[in-house]
Amino acid sequence: MKGIILAAGKGSRLQPFSFSQPKTMLPIANKPVLEYCIENLKMANIKEIGIVINSLQHEIVNYINTRFDQTVNITFIIQHEAKGIAHAVKQAEEYLNNEPFLLLLGDNLIKEPLISLRNNLENPEISSSIMLSKVDSPKDFGIAEIRNQEIIRLEEKPQSPKSNLAVIGAYAFRPSIFKAIDQITPSLRGELEITDAIQWLMDNGQTISYTITTKPYIDVGTTERWLLANQWILSEITSTSGMEYMNEAKIQDCLIIPPVVIGPGCTLNNATIGPYVTIGKGSSIENCKIQNSILLEETVIKGCSCTFTDSVFGREAYIKGLNGQLAKCIFGDKTKIILT
Repeated sequence: MKGIILAAGKGSRLQPFSFSQPKTMLPIANKPVLEYCIENLKMANIKEIGIVINSLQHEIVNYINTRFDQTVNITFIIQHEAKGIAHAVKQAEEYLNNEPFLLLLGDNLIKEPLISLRNNLENPEISSSIMLSKVDSPKDFGIAEIRNQEIIRLEEKPQSPKSNLAVIGAYAFRPSIFKAIDQITPSLRGELEITDAIQWLMDNGQTISYTITTKPYIDVGTTERWLLANQWILSEITSTSGMEYMNEAKIQDCLIIPPVVIGPGCTLNNATIGPYVTIGKGSSIENCKIQNSILLEETVIKGCSCTFTDSVFGREAYIKGLNGQLAKCIFGDKTKIILT
């Protein structure tokens, strides 16, 4: 069995950060979301992984080629046009070579082990298996309607949801999914929906199994959910102090409130950091307070008397002299603000 990760999306809801890097490369606790996906597949004993990207995502290729060794074989598959999840899956048909596969959406963090989906396909009568979770806003998801413990219908972002069980971005498929994709037409939003392809399988007599997870998951599709994902992963840091930072970081006269992750080459002086703060490599922080925030690499903050909270600082942002009691900020890459 192989694995497929979809990473070709533009991430328009994560702008301005997705202007300069793919959304799947945005860091959670200083590690790209995409890397968590690869690790999940490896834990399900998947050794061959195809990553669907668009032709401009060179940063993904460069990162993967320098990060992973021969314990996993990664192949890049190009999606030239963005026409929906099912269309992206279709691009991997030749790579999969008639094998079953696990599919992950590259901007999803899922705590539930994927092995349950893989095991479901051990039953030859099952065509595919999907992961579900109860959600508070079912109109925002693909929703499964279940009767007598069987899925009878899937609907993408329904106006009148039949349940609160959402499809959360992890699937197991046999090659029959490609026949289904060939048969469906674009939805009202102009995309080939994977839920429509699965529905086609059901309509044509195929059995779809499911796993309902009660463990955490999150779609890192907005800045707000990015911060929530960072908070979740930081809360799982297992070190005694709740802090992780490289020995190259220089920290002087600081109050660190865990959990916090600090990248290599950082300099922190006279600052209060935490809880739930990730600081990218090479950043310099002086005379400020930061909590529940993400700082990408080479961020500089100095001489700010306010407390930054629920904030994101882009790569090479430079902030000096902001004053006030509390600040919630979104600074894109290379933002420069100097108040004197």
